[in-house]
Amino acid sequence: MVRAGGILKLAALVSAFFLAVFLAFQLLEINVDFKLASVIVKPAPENEGPTKLVRHKCGLSKACPIGHFAFKMASGAASVVGPRMCPRGQTIMSSVKNNVGRGINIALVNGRTGVLNKTAFFDMWAGDVAPLVKFLKEIEDGTVVMMASFDDPSTKLNDEARKLIADLGSSSITNLGFRDNWIFVGGKGIKTKSPFEQHIKNSADTNKFEGWPEVLEMEGCVPQRLD
Repeated sequence: MVRAGGILKLAALVSAFFLAVFLAFQLLEINVDFKLASVIVKPAPENEGPTKLVRHKCGLSKACPIGHFAFKMASGAASVVGPRMCPRGQTIMSSVKNNVGRGINIALVNGRTGVLNKTAFFDMWAGDVAPLVKFLKEIEDGTVVMMASFDDPSTKLNDEARKLIADLGSSSITNLGFRDNWIFVGGKGIKTKSPFEQHIKNSADTNKFEGWPEVLEMEGCVPQRLD
């Protein structure tokens, strides 16, 4: 019995060590090849000639076609490391930059230039949904909207906030629940549902961390607004 108890304690210590290492890599924004969610990328034109290894900013796997701007983003890791957002090769939100927080993190990007307009985060566990609703209503047409969850993104969400986010092109916002992980890129004035969205439910049977699902990561190419 003593030996079995010692083995269980060792296994718990090893698990805690690997979790700490993973979260440390997330905090340092190093692109570690853990199990990632599906990546949605519109293919760039193929170049003739021998294949060359090209490193793109923010760890993007490939460049985007002309008339598009690239982005890469990740959800928060449990309640420890915040989400990351990186459009056009520039990290604009992260724990390192100290501009992310519990709840829903949002970056507004100019749809014509890809230049950052504004960032904000809204605590959906202990905060008030009213500031989020006001923020969403004030987004201008043609704005690209990037959203990422951290810890709990849904407890204070109401029907009005969910509808405003759905109007930006989200398909998953109606089902977003307690401690779910979620990342989304949409736009004000979008006519269809966005292809840039991932959602994973908080479930004791499938969670990667105790109480939280695995980190979601996504990259893609957003068409620039021309009108």
